[in-house]
Amino acid sequence: MKLWGDYHRWLYKGGRPNAFAKAQNRISATLFGAGVGPQEWAKLEVRGRRSGAVRSFPVAIATYEGGRYVVAMLGEQTNWVKNVEAAGGVAVLRHRHEEPVRLDLVPPAERAPILKRYTEVAPGARPHIPVDRRAPLREFEAIASQFPVFRVELRQS
Repeated sequence: MKLWGDYHRWLYKGGRPNAFAKAQNRISATLFGAGVGPQEWAKLEVRGRRSGAVRSFPVAIATYEGGRYVVAMLGEQTNWVKNVEAAGGVAVLRHRHEEPVRLDLVPPAERAPILKRYTEVAPGARPHIPVDRRAPLREFEAIASQFPVFRVELRQS
């Protein structure tokens, strides 16, 4: 629905969350971390690259060919992407319990099928990804370099 997409783009005008979106994300991250919602929804925690403080974000986890992935729906300039890169991929996922993980960046040439799957499990991301979830894979290939995708790997804490 166009209004839904316009609303979501308003929340993230200029690629950054407005005050309402920040509050909504804090609430979502808290709920997802507590295990409220589907298993695909979680809270991602990563150290801030400047402050060193733990930063939390709600994420959707897409599964594809036995792997789990998180996607930056707002692109590579997203703060959590920069924080993950600065932290060497070290992060924590929470959905009822703490899961120490390493996030490994997926090369753009491998992202298209994961992006397609992500649009199926993350309805809130659809307004930010300019391809319909039912589109052929080649359309996802055309935009794959614009959206960082990270493979979720377990790590020893």
